[in-house]
Amino acid sequence: MDNQLLVLFAVIATGLLLGRVRFAGLSLGTSGVIFSALIAGYFGYGISGGVGTMGLVLFAYGIGITAGPGFFRAFRQQGKRLAALAFALVSVAAVVTWLVAWLLEIPADLAAGMFAGALTSTPGLAAVMESLPAGNQAAVGYGIAYAFGVLGVVLFVQLLPRILSVDLDELGKSLSSAEQNRRQIQRVLVEVLNPAVIGKRVADLDMVSESNCQLTRVLVGDRLVPVSKDYTIQEGDHLWLIGRAFRLPPVIALLGRESDRRDYVVDTDRQQQRVVSTSREIVGTSLGELRLLSRFGVTVSRIARHEVEFVPDPEDVVQWGDALTAVGKPDDLAVFAEFAGHREKSFDQTDLISLALGILVGVVVGSISFGLAGQSFSLGMVGGPMLVALLVGHFGRIGRIYGSIPRASRLLLMELGLVFFLAAAGVEAGGQLLEVLRDHGTSLVVAAVTVAILPMAIGVLLARFALKLNFLQVLGGVCGGMTSTPGLGVLTSKTDSEIPIISYAAAYPVALILMTVVGHMLVALLV
Repeated sequence: MDNQLLVLFAVIATGLLLGRVRFAGLSLGTSGVIFSALIAGYFGYGISGGVGTMGLVLFAYGIGITAGPGFFRAFRQQGKRLAALAFALVSVAAVVTWLVAWLLEIPADLAAGMFAGALTSTPGLAAVMESLPAGNQAAVGYGIAYAFGVLGVVLFVQLLPRILSVDLDELGKSLSSAEQNRRQIQRVLVEVLNPAVIGKRVADLDMVSESNCQLTRVLVGDRLVPVSKDYTIQEGDHLWLIGRAFRLPPVIALLGRESDRRDYVVDTDRQQQRVVSTSREIVGTSLGELRLLSRFGVTVSRIARHEVEFVPDPEDVVQWGDALTAVGKPDDLAVFAEFAGHREKSFDQTDLISLALGILVGVVVGSISFGLAGQSFSLGMVGGPMLVALLVGHFGRIGRIYGSIPRASRLLLMELGLVFFLAAAGVEAGGQLLEVLRDHGTSLVVAAVTVAILPMAIGVLLARFALKLNFLQVLGGVCGGMTSTPGLGVLTSKTDSEIPIISYAAAYPVALILMTVVGHMLVALLV
């Protein structure tokens, strides 16, 4: 089997089949690939190292693109707590490594490699190898500990919910439901009674826009019709108000009161349209600057962006691929759709130009070295692409290039990248597996398991009782702090919630940097 491509996909296929086998309700999932790869490596098969690097890049970029839209909001809300969790995990792992190496008399180079392997951190391995003399066995320690690091996190994130009787799928749904209820968009018919607003245009009511609400229709007879360009509010008018439930009361009080009328008809089929923004004329411009009501006779009542829907205000800037819910007369809607560059199929298209450019920029950023704590440091092929992808996911563009990557494409990037990396890493370590076990026996195995498990146990207690994170944030943060991509893969297979991904993406960069710095410090203590 000299064909490396054949070896690659044979390892992946057998590993995925192994990952589906369940033992007492548990399964390896995607991380089954690492074990089929170890076996292949033991029998002398090889896979090009470039495959593993490419896998890391694809996985990191997929994680960043997926987490980007909610990452910065989440980091502002709980970023300090997730950073503290990552710091605790890496620090405890370093202390435990030093302690077990001293107790079990494990050589410094093997122990340093074991530290990086137990936390499945390739950048950490690079850092410790840089601090050690040539001919060291850090890579061997990494290889044996990596399997236990992967398996430890994978089993931990599956066993802990079972021990605590937590259904991750149901928890994800309930947390998502609570967030959706808080952000739920409601519609209410309001009767105008306040003399202070009579004779004014809708755009003149500052409280409406400041409350992120929209007045889109007025009751004429028994039909709610879109407000026209020259409409002015009159006493007794009934207006259609849209906004978040908790923002509606002050606007209702400004206008008058909630109407008792229920005998009305809303012609949404002809007077409402979802318009996808793809034109340079609209992308990058705020709704206030666009003056859509005066120019086109339409009002944007809602915007759907990255699977999140919200009521906009005049300051909101339209992004490429936004789905704008526009309200107006059919002819006005047609003109506006043409202006916005409406292309509905763009929701299902992957923009390969923005994808390729994003990965290119990420690789360049990851290759840049800079000084930190007296040492040369780079983000590497994980940190660079992930950082760029987070920014692209948040802003929706690279410079003047706008593009979209649908959910299915993002999942493919993550899964394909992950199995490529696991296959390459496992095959490389497999050739040295028995040699290390023969020379150092069970002491290295015991040490690797201890370094992999103890920090997670302490981290979970800290996250739940001191940092007050919810359970999905805890598990995602633990995977990020342990830099365990297979562990995250197991989590994403157990719940559709993106909370673990966002938490992982918030904790991972902190752990990545700490692994490099702490790795140098650990070597200094061990030698």
